[in-house]
Amino acid sequence: QVQLVESGGGLVQAGGSLRLSCVASPSIFRPNTMAWYRQSPGKQRDLVAKIARYGSTYADSVKGRFTISRDSAKNTVALQMNSLKPEDTAVYYCFMSAGSPGYWGQGTQITVSS
Repeated sequence: QVQLVESGGGLVQAGGSLRLSCVASPSIFRPNTMAWYRQSPGKQRDLVAKIARYGSTYADSVKGRFTISRDSAKNTVALQMNSLKPEDTAVYYCFMSAGSPGYWGQGTQITVSS
């Protein structure tokens, strides 16, 4: 059973930075796509950033502020978030896929105060 465990959420003031990490187990799971999504109350879950063998993509709202990175040897993906804004407040979910259907982390709350 594949498990994704996230860490790094919390409360930060606007303009601050946070770093999220997500590690997948067991080690025989070899995802080709890793991503971060976020969901605010009453809204759908949206893609924040995705990284695959062809490169990385970002939501327009986070371009230039967030950076996704991966360590394939350790089955980890990270999201460095700088210049945080109150509108970045959401539950952030890690996602990894080696095909279908893909797996989700449990979610971690990010709250940005103004």
